[in-house]
Amino acid sequence: MTSLSHDRYCDEVTAQIDLLRATLAGADLSVTVPTCPDWTLSQLVRHMGGAVRWIERLVATRAEQDIPEEDIPEAAGPEGDDPAALDAWLARSALLAERTFRTAGADAKVWSWSDDRSAGFWARRVTHELAIHRADAAVAAGVGYEVAPDVAADAIDEWLELVAFVQRTQPDDNACELKGAGRSIHLHATDAAPGLNAEWLIEFGEDGFTWRRGHAKATVALRGPLTDVLLAFYRRSPLDSGRVEVLGERELIDFWLERASFG
Repeated sequence: MTSLSHDRYCDEVTAQIDLLRATLAGADLSVTVPTCPDWTLSQLVRHMGGAVRWIERLVATRAEQDIPEEDIPEAAGPEGDDPAALDAWLARSALLAERTFRTAGADAKVWSWSDDRSAGFWARRVTHELAIHRADAAVAAGVGYEVAPDVAADAIDEWLELVAFVQRTQPDDNACELKGAGRSIHLHATDAAPGLNAEWLIEFGEDGFTWRRGHAKATVALRGPLTDVLLAFYRRSPLDSGRVEVLGERELIDFWLERASFG
C-alpha cells in the first residue's frame, strides 16, 4: 500500500537530496553521526548517494539480479572530502535517478530483495531512505529537520510493511518476536493536517502482527507531532526526548523498538 503517487516519489528523490545539500552547507564532514555512530557525516553522505546510484542502476537496466557496487558508475562518490565535489555528486545523482524512475514508470519489472519487484518499489524505498538518513545528517550537523507530513506518514506505512516482510520471510530475525495476542500499539500524530489520517494501530497476534491506520485504544500509545513520532519510531529520537509522550505500558514500545528491523 502506498499513499503517494509514483510521480511524487520521483519528485521526492530530488527534493530530499536538495534538502540534504542544504543541511550539509558549512557542516564539518568529519564529525561522527550520533544516530549512526559507525559513520562520519562524510561516510553517511556517501552511503546515501551510493544508494541512489545503486537503485538508479537497477531500474535503468531493468536488472534481473543484484548489481555489485563496483559495477555502478560513481557509486563511491568523488575522491577526498571536498564539500563542493560531494555537493555536485549528490546533485548529479538526484537528477539521474529522478529521470530514470520517471522514464521507467512504477510498473517496470526490476529485481529487488522484497516481494515487490518493480521500479515503483525502488522509487518509494529511496525516498524514505533519504528522508530518514537526512534526519541523521541534521543531527550531526546541528541543524533543524523537517519532512512533509504526507511523506512522513508514508514512511511509517513503509516501515511497518518492511518489518512485516522481515517477520514473514526471515525466521531468525528479531522481528519474529513481535507477537503475543492481546497487546497493541497506537501511534498518534497530534498535528496531522486536515484530511491526513496520521494514526496507526499495531496489533500483536499469536503468529505476528498486523496494522492499519486509524484511532483505537491500545496497550500503549506513542503521541506527539508527526515528525517526532516518525523519528522515535525509527529510533532516531529517544522516547524521553520530551517531544513525544508514551501513555500506557512503555515496555511494549521498548520491546517493539528493540526488535523492529528489516535486515
